[in-house]
Amino acid sequence: MPHATPPVISFDKVKRSDTGLVGGKNASLGEMIGALGPMGILVPPGFATTAGAYREYLSANGLEPRISQQLDALAEGRTTLQQAGRAIRSMILEGNWPKETAQAILAHYRSLGQSTKKADVPVAVRSSATAEDLPEASFAGQQETFLNVRGEQALLQACRKCYASLFTDRAISYRQIHGFDDMQVALSVGVQQMVRADTGGAGVMFSVDTESGFPDAILINAAWGLGETVVQGAVDPDEYQVFKPFLDTHGLSPILEKRLGAKAVKMIQDRDGSPRNVPASKAERTRFVLGDGEILSLARQATAIEEHYGCPMDIEWARDGETGQIYIVQARPETVQSRASAGILRSYAVTAPGEVLLTGLSVGSGAVAGRVSILESAEDISRFVDGSVLVTGTTDPDWVPIMKRAAAIVTDHGGRTSHAAIISRELGVPAIVGCGNATEVLHDQQDVTVSCAGGEQGVVTEGLSQIAITEETLENLPRPKTEIMLNLANPSAALRWWRLPVDGVGLARMEFVISNTVRVHPMALVRFDQVQDQETRAAIEALTAGYERKTEYFTDRLARGLSRIAAFCHPKPVIIRVSDFKTNEYADLIGGQDFESAEENPMIGFRGASRYYSEEYRDGFALECQAIARLRGQMGFKNVIVMIPFCRTPEEADRVLAVMAEHGLKRGQDGLKVYVMCEIPSNVLRAAEFAERFDGFSIGSNDLTQLTLGIDRDSDALADLFREDDPAVLWMIETVIREAHKAGSKVGFCGQAPSNNPDYARRLVEFGIDSISVTPDSFLQVLRNAAKAEEG
Repeated sequence: MPHATPPVISFDKVKRSDTGLVGGKNASLGEMIGALGPMGILVPPGFATTAGAYREYLSANGLEPRISQQLDALAEGRTTLQQAGRAIRSMILEGNWPKETAQAILAHYRSLGQSTKKADVPVAVRSSATAEDLPEASFAGQQETFLNVRGEQALLQACRKCYASLFTDRAISYRQIHGFDDMQVALSVGVQQMVRADTGGAGVMFSVDTESGFPDAILINAAWGLGETVVQGAVDPDEYQVFKPFLDTHGLSPILEKRLGAKAVKMIQDRDGSPRNVPASKAERTRFVLGDGEILSLARQATAIEEHYGCPMDIEWARDGETGQIYIVQARPETVQSRASAGILRSYAVTAPGEVLLTGLSVGSGAVAGRVSILESAEDISRFVDGSVLVTGTTDPDWVPIMKRAAAIVTDHGGRTSHAAIISRELGVPAIVGCGNATEVLHDQQDVTVSCAGGEQGVVTEGLSQIAITEETLENLPRPKTEIMLNLANPSAALRWWRLPVDGVGLARMEFVISNTVRVHPMALVRFDQVQDQETRAAIEALTAGYERKTEYFTDRLARGLSRIAAFCHPKPVIIRVSDFKTNEYADLIGGQDFESAEENPMIGFRGASRYYSEEYRDGFALECQAIARLRGQMGFKNVIVMIPFCRTPEEADRVLAVMAEHGLKRGQDGLKVYVMCEIPSNVLRAAEFAERFDGFSIGSNDLTQLTLGIDRDSDALADLFREDDPAVLWMIETVIREAHKAGSKVGFCGQAPSNNPDYARRLVEFGIDSISVTPDSFLQVLRNAAKAEEG
């Protein structure tokens, strides 16, 4: 820029290097218009006042010494934050515009109207501080935005309000926390053509997973109407998650998650053009804001923006209801995960949690025990007890001074990109948002434990539980020849383990995804007419609403649930074991009572392979196959291997493989590998025959021990005899490894014994095991045990 810069500059003349001139937001908008516009990323046109214009406004009205007096009085304790802020804002709002600045603002506004062919073109007027949106400090939400501003005088007044918002209580407090000099920070005002999102939709997206920092996932939130409801946390938005690496592969739809939000309200334009919240219609609440094509298009734009800036990005978008066109209206560097230490793994475990009181979306992975403090308004700050669990309906920037004093935060409303979620991450405070009725269920001074340690669902439990915190350094870890893999069941927690140097997933339990994500017995969807109970029928109708076929609900939910497990370590192998419920567990699924009979001993009854080709469950298994076929085909996760549990004979294996082939899962086709669990003595004794039919074995030590020693693994009376290191069990393991290797098949081990007992890991390594798969909390110990065993 020339030395003597004008007071107002069009966005298309601004670059990202102009942050000191027009602030982070406006510099970013100009950068995207110039650099990314040719790539198809649309940014509404507009202009920005400069930092010089702000300083000229202060100088022309003699405000700098008067503001400094108020700030000095605040620093010396002679006035309160509220009094100082109110006095400074009043001074600024009463000021007069320097003639040159006012003329320049109005000239650019008129030019914008001419280009859009609209008189009094509606604009969004946004504050952009010259120290904001830097990777080391986010000023997100600290200054004001005014939407749908029309007319010249209204625009000038909105610009004054933006200047004044540099000295809101929250902004002054925020600068104090981060060590910024109030008088060194200037403010630029961005004036941007409004997108008619009030009749369309809007939201926020991050080019990195906000909770885990997983770099290959994009998170998108969406709601009807103007996007302020999402940012403020006033609405529970739709949530979509997309896998970046497959975005440019033709024909793939790598949408890992589609979660329908409540979207109870939306922000629209009132008759006078001012924004207001109204209830969303029933149809809007039960419908996704974005279609799959729009989700993928936004994800591609997020990737392009991230690649251009060279860092994870926090992006706001809006869809025009009249044209259907999607615009990017803001982009700033993401400031939490980008600063997280990659070399430290911190995990939390809650000991003996009490009764579950509430659930919601977890923010972070921490856990805290504390006493509840319920506040209805930020004006109640004086009632807040430092170190309490803050419980409220929703938060906005006025809440920041309280939030930084809270041990944990729980809100009724909001999604992962709401104000409460963003600030909680930045402060490092665990939070659970979108609980629905936290302010009704909890009460002041109640002792609770807030846990975000279990994945995407956060839990508030009764009482003060003990919390164990473990820190592990990931640098200089040994890398044994034996592959060390993970056992995973919970898709919502899978992404958090991406930093571990795993060799893949040795066991992904499909039944956990079915029971927690799908919840309905597959046969109750295939043969819905046979479901007798009316309450059960109503529950199934509610869950499958929006799907043309009830069976599609099962396939879609299961495929997306499994996809996050397949994604976090792609392209490394992920072995998915098809459902291994026992009959009593299947019966506990919604609708299951009509399709399962009681058994005396379900552990060795109608389970595993025998179900998959039987008339009683064959159609249900078909849905499982279709979900995996979609996962590998439509979604692109060719790293997925299928594993068959409890397969008693080679002849049974032939029947199962034939059914799988009927439903798009033919062994060897398109690189598909099929493994078998080794958990029955017959799997060992006929290992050579099983090896002809499968590509690998996975030893399930619990069942193999149970059936080798003839001990119910759940029997308290025989617990002392249940030993996975019994010579008979070890003989079984050594034998199957030897026989499988003769046939060229791999053998893995999934169980806790190697983590609890280093000598057990040594024996497995000596036997020649190819991989050991354990739970994430045991991974590092087993890695070290295996490396030590290999050293001899």
